[in-house]
Amino acid sequence: MTSPIIHRVTTLDLAVRPIVWPFAEERRAEIAAHFAEKQRERPKIWNGRVLIGRDAVFSDGHLTATYFETDFASFLAWRDWGFPDKAVFNGFGMGALRASDGAFIMGEMAPHTANAGRIYFPSGTPDLDDVRDGALDIPGSVVRELGEETGLTAADYRIEPGWHCVVTGPTIAMLQVINLDMPGDVARARIEANLARETEPELSAIHLVRGTGDLRPSMPRFVTAFVEQQFAVR
Repeated sequence: MTSPIIHRVTTLDLAVRPIVWPFAEERRAEIAAHFAEKQRERPKIWNGRVLIGRDAVFSDGHLTATYFETDFASFLAWRDWGFPDKAVFNGFGMGALRASDGAFIMGEMAPHTANAGRIYFPSGTPDLDDVRDGALDIPGSVVRELGEETGLTAADYRIEPGWHCVVTGPTIAMLQVINLDMPGDVARARIEANLARETEPELSAIHLVRGTGDLRPSMPRFVTAFVEQQFAVR
């Protein structure tokens, strides 16, 4: 696997355009069969509309790219089959939750989700709710996912300016540091209490990362690369 590359950028310019994806059109029958199999494994996943990117360019502290709409079944097949179309990428925002004592806070995805068992920061595949005036609103997506997954509100945190864009092959994770006004143990307890009130929460557990020794194989490489860099500069 290609080593991760981390770009520090100040702005994101992500246009949303109507584009036909040849992969999704040409392999429609295979994609449908693959999704049916995945639904048998996890009946709760559904074939909604998502956004996928192409033509990413990092220049002078900016990221520009174009996004287009596709169905989740096509996105899932592309991911599960080893990213056969190299012209597109999976680009999404993440809220890198950092407690007042320096601990990073991550959630473990619940068994009914498409990423069951994976541990990472609050995030989600961009969808049509994240489009504003013809552009993908990643900052808004980060805040929305943070609230949905943890119950935290704007009164609980301070958002650092700028983005840590971690490129790992066909994935671009756009991380924004979210500083909490509470220590890690308190934050974990509060998020766990919020999860306990939900009928079917997205997360099954909350993990604190106080150093690189707390990193686990179930954390994606774009997450561990970011955390390793953060602890290295302290």
